[in-house]
Amino acid sequence: MWASVAPAWGEHAGYADARGAAMTARLLEVTAPRPGGRVLELACGPGGVGIAAARLVGTAGEVVVSDVAAEMTAIAAARAADLGLANVRALTLDLDDLDQPDQAYDVVLCREGLMFAFDPARAVAEVRRVLRPGGRMAVSVWGPRAANPWLGVVFDAVGAVLGTPVPPPGIPGPFALADADRLGRLLTGAGLADVAVEEVPVPLRDRSLDAWLTRTSALAGPLAKRLAMLDEPARRALRARLEEAVRPYRTPDGLAFPGLALVASGRRAYT
Repeated sequence: MWASVAPAWGEHAGYADARGAAMTARLLEVTAPRPGGRVLELACGPGGVGIAAARLVGTAGEVVVSDVAAEMTAIAAARAADLGLANVRALTLDLDDLDQPDQAYDVVLCREGLMFAFDPARAVAEVRRVLRPGGRMAVSVWGPRAANPWLGVVFDAVGAVLGTPVPPPGIPGPFALADADRLGRLLTGAGLADVAVEEVPVPLRDRSLDAWLTRTSALAGPLAKRLAMLDEPARRALRARLEEAVRPYRTPDGLAFPGLALVASGRRAYT
């Protein structure tokens, strides 16, 4: 699924990094990667967070950008190389089962990825395992669906056209970890200390309905294939629903949606 949308993530990498800039800044602030440190980015996509961290750890440090889809890590590695960042290495890793040694990293980061883990508790436990004592982790996930209409209205419209909930029940999706209390318990349950969960506003603006829908459709792994398979009558029905749904977010300059992410952080204790 994610391999199939990797080319779109590569094409829109700059957009994704600009959209996620506030999340990235906070992830780096709460983990504070230091020169010479070793950083792991999980579910890296085109690698924007890892690239930002690479500049902080310097040539004496190392950043490993990783994703379950090798096609994503190839894009991240190419972007880092284009920027002359020789301290970035790419690996194919599964969030639920990190094939890495114990206590190998000073910092672990994940932007918009943990909510897609099939077993997020196991994923966080794996993060703790690979952290060195005193090492820090930070993840960002999307907040409640109602606070993120830029995607919620698409799910609602597609679900109405298909006659089935989107995403299907039991399948991890963008809002699977939208409850701040549950997110915090995942970290404390894994044995991390100094756990904190905070809200980060992430508004979305786009010049038109078409521009927003094209990018959202292309980047939404679980949704992209479904949208591509719609026949012409279904496409017209979907557009009509979306035209109505985005009416409250229209401005003279295009569309302006609110958005909300949750950033959770914690530290591996020394004992």
